[in-house]
Amino acid sequence: MCFFKNYAATLRLFCFLLLGIMPLASTLLSSCREKDPPARKVVFKAREVEIADTIKYPNALITSLHRKNRWVDSVFRRLSPDERIAQLMIVEAFSNKGPEHEEDVIHLIKKYKVGGLIFFQGGPVRQAKLTNKFQAASKVPLLISMDAESGIGMRMDSAVQYPLPMLLGAINNDSLIYRMGAEIALEFKRLGMHLNFAPVVDINNNPANPIIGYRAFGENKTDVASKSLAYMLGMQSEGIIATAKHFPGHGDTNVDSHYDLPVIPYGRDRLDSLELYPFREIIKAGVGGIMVAHMHLPKLDSTSNLPSTLSRPIVTDLLKKELKFGGLVVTDAMVMKGLTKFFKPGEAEVRALLAGNDVLERLVSVPKAIAAIKLAIRRKRLSQLDIDRRCKKILAAKYWVGLNKYRPIVLDSLYANLTTSRAYETNRRLAEGSLTMLHNQRHIIPLPRKKRVKYAVLAVGASRPTFFQKKLGEFVLVENFVLPRRSDKKARLALRRKLKKYKQVVIGLYGPSIRPSNTLLLAKEELDLVNELLDQKKCLVVLFDNAYTLTKINEIRKADGLIVGYQQLLPVQEAAAKLVAGRISANGKLPVTVNEYFKYGDGL
Repeated sequence: MCFFKNYAATLRLFCFLLLGIMPLASTLLSSCREKDPPARKVVFKAREVEIADTIKYPNALITSLHRKNRWVDSVFRRLSPDERIAQLMIVEAFSNKGPEHEEDVIHLIKKYKVGGLIFFQGGPVRQAKLTNKFQAASKVPLLISMDAESGIGMRMDSAVQYPLPMLLGAINNDSLIYRMGAEIALEFKRLGMHLNFAPVVDINNNPANPIIGYRAFGENKTDVASKSLAYMLGMQSEGIIATAKHFPGHGDTNVDSHYDLPVIPYGRDRLDSLELYPFREIIKAGVGGIMVAHMHLPKLDSTSNLPSTLSRPIVTDLLKKELKFGGLVVTDAMVMKGLTKFFKPGEAEVRALLAGNDVLERLVSVPKAIAAIKLAIRRKRLSQLDIDRRCKKILAAKYWVGLNKYRPIVLDSLYANLTTSRAYETNRRLAEGSLTMLHNQRHIIPLPRKKRVKYAVLAVGASRPTFFQKKLGEFVLVENFVLPRRSDKKARLALRRKLKKYKQVVIGLYGPSIRPSNTLLLAKEELDLVNELLDQKKCLVVLFDNAYTLTKINEIRKADGLIVGYQQLLPVQEAAAKLVAGRISANGKLPVTVNEYFKYGDGL
């Protein structure tokens, strides 16, 4: 068993170990965190520790992108100059939009020879059938991607959805996150996909952030780095390219780049000490891709209204030269208003290539982009040599994911292969490891099981009895109540009367959707009832929503028991019921500071 005090060295070592360079053996690697603020120790399951002198590269993927390759050369020679430009482009595809959309995508594949697709909403079987059809229509095998930060279930029905990063940020065992990354990679491979636009390595140190929030692992840079690393290594160990985002750090902004251009006022001192830290560490460990954000950083590039995506000082000088990133540099979606508000289709793509990006993702218009890039080459703003170099890099990525031996997706047993018992077990362990207990006054947790004692369990924000209520009822006697959004006065009065006979109430707080929210979206009258219960009764509260929403309940500090579950995923609700009933213990820690009462690292 070896323990390493140097964090960066541990990260690099962990990467080496998981590449199969070392013989198998079981040990633990511990990473010490910065002293202020205190970060939690992270334990990895790894292999025997001995670094051979022959180890030169942290990851085979990065080296393969720059190594001479006969398959790459042969494919490249068959492409016209226009087709080499199109290989740099990834266009969107949906499996739930019908025949007209399908024909639009086929047109882009056949006429322009685009390099890849990014799939959004739909279903696994439908997507698999479409993928086979699109690949059959393509001159060069397509690089298939998805923006699946919490797995393919984030985008499609009939698939497993894993927890989002804030929940993962509460977990003390990062080997579970590595396991999740590997599971997601296996599901990607089964669906014929090759690249995931994840993990998010932004540090969410701004609670008002409208675009990152629960999509980040937390506010502590070393936690974000280690958890991002575990997720990335899990995916790439199974042959899926990970893409860290959103460079150089989207965590401290109050503007959503989907709708406008955020301005980040900080300079290099701040970025070096915080935002860039996880990017540096994940680059050292061999991440295959980096996505550049649409943000304006005037202290790094003073050009007016210039998104970082189009900035050469940021993309080439900082990311590629200074940080020595040799993987795929990918733009954030070119359809986002943070970009299109100031740059027209075509010119935006030219500037993105001038800045140093390799991959242009989700274009407004492929024909306009190709025409503008060709014109820029003729006017010597761009060179065909640079286009060719990037084209070969993308072809090398296709080779790494196995597209040189492309085979259609087998449809038989597809659903069963995407919903394995192993995946559900991973989700169970993640959920149980994340539950964060902030209060346990008078040892209210666990609830004692008594023959004649019934507990009132109130689901606030739910329209019907919840999975948490059902599972808790398997351990103790309960009577279930529901306080839905937009409840009427009569229903609230009736609920008050019914709850009066109970000295103790278990309250489950639910957000307005399956995804965590920045607000519970409860009316004042509903919040008043919750605050009244907290003030008058012995209450145990379980929050199935974003930790930041603790601030929406004024009397929340009066809760005798307080558990944060972060999401309303079914495994989380089941785990919470087990914790309340004393079947498991709480192990999670708050990954963010909510306010002066609930701070980063809190958790009993």
